[in-house]
Amino acid sequence: MGIGATAGVAVVGGTALNANASDSTSSPSLSSDALAFDPDGYTELTTTITDADGADHDVTYHFWKAVTYVTDPVDATYQSLVVSVPVEIDGTAVDATDAPILFANGVEGYLPFTVSAAAGIAGGTAVGLPPGAGGNVSLPKLGLAAGYVVVEPGARGWSLTDSSGTYYGTAPSGIVDLKAAVRYVRANKGVMPGNTDRIVSTGTSAGGALSSLLGASGDSPIYDVYLKELGAADASDAVFATGAWCPITDLEHADGAYEFCWGSNPLNGGKTVDVTVSRTLQAQFAEYQASLKLKGLNGFGPLRARNLDDYLLETYIQPSATTYLTDLSAAARETYLAANTFIAWSGGRAAFTWADYLTHVGARKKNAPAFDTFDLSAVENHEFGKGTTAARHFTAYGAKNDTTGLTSRRLDSDIAEKLRLMNPMHHLVEKVNPNRSKHWWIRLGTKDSDTSLTVAANLAAAVDNLGDDVNHLYYWDQGHGANTDPGDFITWVAKVTGHKGKRSVRNGRGG
Repeated sequence: MGIGATAGVAVVGGTALNANASDSTSSPSLSSDALAFDPDGYTELTTTITDADGADHDVTYHFWKAVTYVTDPVDATYQSLVVSVPVEIDGTAVDATDAPILFANGVEGYLPFTVSAAAGIAGGTAVGLPPGAGGNVSLPKLGLAAGYVVVEPGARGWSLTDSSGTYYGTAPSGIVDLKAAVRYVRANKGVMPGNTDRIVSTGTSAGGALSSLLGASGDSPIYDVYLKELGAADASDAVFATGAWCPITDLEHADGAYEFCWGSNPLNGGKTVDVTVSRTLQAQFAEYQASLKLKGLNGFGPLRARNLDDYLLETYIQPSATTYLTDLSAAARETYLAANTFIAWSGGRAAFTWADYLTHVGARKKNAPAFDTFDLSAVENHEFGKGTTAARHFTAYGAKNDTTGLTSRRLDSDIAEKLRLMNPMHHLVEKVNPNRSKHWWIRLGTKDSDTSLTVAANLAAAVDNLGDDVNHLYYWDQGHGANTDPGDFITWVAKVTGHKGKRSVRNGRGG
């Protein structure tokens, strides 16, 4: 039996409903079969989506309200999805029968995400985010305007508790739910509009981590017992392509990665972190980086801690600055360079040192350790909560240095399994998964100190080394959650999926 809708968690910030949507036609209710998609169970809506050039696109679409995607949900409020299918764009009829399916998760902070009250495209709610959080570019709206089918899944998150105080949305609930949602879509092939063999996953931050994991772990048997408990459909949970923006992932190595990248940067206010902790974590990361045995893109060679800064500069950061400066007018570029004299601009290219780059970024967002905090205060500590225990350590170093008064300084016995279930690198390096996504779009801001630049770089190198298609770059001077080329992503989806339908809407935000 499912748990109550509110589950003791407040909704902070409200639901981003589409103010332009108008209800014109309602169709019959869903079938009694919980895993059978009702092709006639939609509402017809009309909305306006505005691109970056200010051009409005009138879109009529069929919208299916929240459908529970498993037969035995823990909490159907979160374990449901909504579907949007375009039927007319700018007065031209659209046939989305074989269109790519944009599978857009809205998870942030590993918190729960619900679509149960959604009244239109991009209407989900991140539960527990502070007011004003989120606000990322609406890829679901851009996808709809490009003629794609859009599926927005809900998922459980760490903050959910039942009446007894038991946490029921901690790891691996989020990824299990997303896999179950993919299985639902695939099980309804030929009934639900869209090409179920061309599912493209997207997500940002923790949602980007889950999108990466979804792409890396397609059909992995290590999730089967969890999916069976929910009554997930007997279908594939592999996705065709993966979009990940600033993925907060590889958590068991994230503290060391963070110190490698930002260890010399002060906190806000100029306070420095504990040097001993930072150096210890950097040493741990150096061992981990060597163990991956990754080679850099573009023939760079083996990636080690000793050359990773050069790799990031040459492959991502300097090209990012070059692109930014090239796109400026001559006057604006001159002004920017005058204000940022650490950049050497010659022959249409930007050059600078790693040390100067770090100084340019400035204060780091997080203390040391950044993720498995000694006081169990980080979101990631809560993601690994269990039972009535709200937060737990997930690294041996964090447990050893615990400051909360735990009686044991050892990791709980189930943590190793939970880490495998939550880390895409397990499926890309440790045990290569043949059913992973073969197309990857990975993005990060150069001023994003919510995570380490190495996380996305290692993810990109791992799939590149396996022969997969990788489109990876960093946004110059952008912070966490940045997405400055969403139109290019929509175009990329059409390219990798072979879609020949409605042209994409360039770099826009939903209206």
